[in-house]
Amino acid sequence: MNNYPLPTNWTLRAVSNFDEVPETVRDRDIPATVPGCVHTDLLAAGLIEDPYLDRNEEKVQWIGRTDWRYQCTFDAPANWQEQERVDLVCEGLDTIATVELNGQRVGETANMHHPHRFNIKALLRPQGNTLSITFASAWHYAQAMQEKLGNRPCAYPQPFNFIRKMACNFGWDWGPILITAGIWQPIYLQAWNRARIAAVRPLVQSADANSAKVEVLVDLELAQPGSAQDALNLQVMLTAPNGEKVQQNLAVSGKATTVPLEVDKPQLWWPRGYGEQPLYDIAVSLQAAPDAGETLDEWSARIGLRTVRLNTDADEIGSQFIIEVNGKPIFCKGANWIPDDCFPHRIDEARYRQRIEQSIAANMNMLRVWGGGLYESETFYRLCDELGVLVWQDFLFACAAYPEESPFDKLVEAEARHNITRLSKHPSLVLWNGNNENIWGYFDWGWQEKLENRSWGLGFYLELFPKLVAELDPSRPYWPGSPYSGSMEIPPLDDGHGNKHVWDAWNTDDYTIYRDYTPRFVSEFGHQAPPTWPTLQRAIPADQLTPDSPAMLHHQKAIGGNDKLNNRLAEHFEIPADFDDWLYLTQLNQARAMITGVEWFRSRQPVCWGTLYWQINDCWPVTSWAAIDGDARLKPLWYATRQFYADRLLTFQPDKGNAENSHLTLYAINDTDEAWRENLKVERVTFEGQVLGSHAVSIEIAPRSCQAVLTLPQELAEASDRTREYLRAVEGNQQPATALWFFARDKDLNYPAPSFDAALKSEGATHYLTITAHSLLRDVAVFVDRLDVAATIDDQLVTIQPGDIYTFEIQSEQPLTQEQLISPPIFQCANRFGRVR
Repeated sequence: MNNYPLPTNWTLRAVSNFDEVPETVRDRDIPATVPGCVHTDLLAAGLIEDPYLDRNEEKVQWIGRTDWRYQCTFDAPANWQEQERVDLVCEGLDTIATVELNGQRVGETANMHHPHRFNIKALLRPQGNTLSITFASAWHYAQAMQEKLGNRPCAYPQPFNFIRKMACNFGWDWGPILITAGIWQPIYLQAWNRARIAAVRPLVQSADANSAKVEVLVDLELAQPGSAQDALNLQVMLTAPNGEKVQQNLAVSGKATTVPLEVDKPQLWWPRGYGEQPLYDIAVSLQAAPDAGETLDEWSARIGLRTVRLNTDADEIGSQFIIEVNGKPIFCKGANWIPDDCFPHRIDEARYRQRIEQSIAANMNMLRVWGGGLYESETFYRLCDELGVLVWQDFLFACAAYPEESPFDKLVEAEARHNITRLSKHPSLVLWNGNNENIWGYFDWGWQEKLENRSWGLGFYLELFPKLVAELDPSRPYWPGSPYSGSMEIPPLDDGHGNKHVWDAWNTDDYTIYRDYTPRFVSEFGHQAPPTWPTLQRAIPADQLTPDSPAMLHHQKAIGGNDKLNNRLAEHFEIPADFDDWLYLTQLNQARAMITGVEWFRSRQPVCWGTLYWQINDCWPVTSWAAIDGDARLKPLWYATRQFYADRLLTFQPDKGNAENSHLTLYAINDTDEAWRENLKVERVTFEGQVLGSHAVSIEIAPRSCQAVLTLPQELAEASDRTREYLRAVEGNQQPATALWFFARDKDLNYPAPSFDAALKSEGATHYLTITAHSLLRDVAVFVDRLDVAATIDDQLVTIQPGDIYTFEIQSEQPLTQEQLISPPIFQCANRFGRVR
């Protein structure tokens, strides 16, 4: 088996839609990069402006309505005629492609989400081969399929549900319309004889402290199917982190073989926070005959030995929804993941690692790969394996009714088979999910009448996908949808069953409505905010940095997004006239919303077993629900996430949520394997620091549990003046307080004017800003990236209480002054925006 890369002499040419194609692009060959796409090739050639900036997206819509041809020339590899097969391997073609070699059609593709392989030996020439791949407009194809099969309900105007392509290319409520085409994954020649390893599925059947059993299922492809074959030899070796090996050798003659392996005293793989992530090297070698020594093909990977179960057992409430790893229930703390770039070939390992490590630094243990994007790259899952991040993987169906008729039945099955098989080796992958919001749409979005009895995808979710997961990877659980109750007889948003999305908070209601719900698992909920200041500066012209400018609204893709942003803000603050203040307050309000939701849901354990908010990342500069913006900068929400996903958390909550008979209660949540023993002080305090009431409480919280540790007595729960007092819970003498509760919304609070002393100490690129508070300083943020776009700070949204001292650590190569750092809009705190300013 030999792989031969194709040369880099690729060119790109527009081959249709000449009424729209600019003259600068028409009738010319443009240098192309593979892997890549049309947009990035035109951008590199200086033929379009960056579609991420200003309103340039509007200027490039013609690209998605145009057919494009990629072409290269190459010589055949040495000794190619001695090989039984020479294949053209296309790991990813986006999407409607016709492949030709030397003027002869080799094949056609219509799915971005799995590779294609073509036997081209008969068409090869020794020198001067011409490979052409013509991509028909994905937009025109989807429109044609929509007309052929009948329109179906869809959350957005574009027909993304009629093509097997990354749906968010067609635009989303956080993403631009950039309908791509191109060779987005590696492409190469592969020459081989007799047989090759087509797929390997190393499935963990059982694993505990004493032993682990693994079945390695190996699929072979024969060069001459149907012809008589001499015996082949298959060798499978599993190597432990300590070097111990388990090996099996056997003769094979068919296309499929199962190789059992057993490991004594295995090192189990655990999600982060629950144990280590030891990985075993597995190597599969296919040899011509037992004693011949000729290796025909090899395959290798790293796997983790662990079991996973989705516990949906019935209980007194309804049915549970608990991810269990190695028999241990896991409270899932995380967020939803979208493609990190509209042009995913640009996402390299460094970028994946940065984003996943940012998630870990925010105390997450799970990412949900959302169904409107991609089955992510091997790099993504490998890093999650190594770092202990659990992955919830959607099949790629989102927010629309999907046809089940030809050709989509076969396209979808091939896609699912490939990706279930490809990802079966990754211990981080713990759940396959059928779709995003499509069952909810069928129940509650008025789809049933519009469908007129046409198919809408239910056969995929309830029949095809569970059948394929059971056939190809029964070691992992499958769940039909998000949200879904577990039955088509029970509404998908039922609190007592399955997993839930909560979107009335944001769309129509204030975020305090989260306390109306006690879900078993909440897999989507979120609140918008603009990106960071330097990201806005890069994307929006300086004269349009206002909330409602044309450019700013262009980077707000949610329908009525700014109205919702302001409506939700107005429930807590007066809408400021100043853009800098508006930016701070909308970012603060986003963080406050997620603090409210996550801390409430965590306090509902053991009824609720997971919170995945929307969303961790962005694909471009945009006002969105993300914690990390499109330029990889941390929004204030990220810092809040690090606090509310902490392993140990104190939180004040009304014990029955928004019900009238609720009592304010202090909860302690211990997401560690050690008991939590602590002496606490719970105090009612004025904004100037006077203690009006105090209560001491000693806690002992069992591992992996939540406990109501104090129902607040009247002298704490009832304020003398709701506008000038708050509650705090303090562990010993820790600063700042670990839990806070305010008796009114900010716009009704009589905050004191910010009063503090500051001191700045600089040691090279490290700067220490120390704040000594004379009054309450609520949600202090120091936006150092306004002074230096590369600057970072170790914390944001810090509430500093009267008499307390807090030091921020800043990294910046530029000189900084104390006056800069303590003056708005660099220095912001909520005190400036209460009833008295």
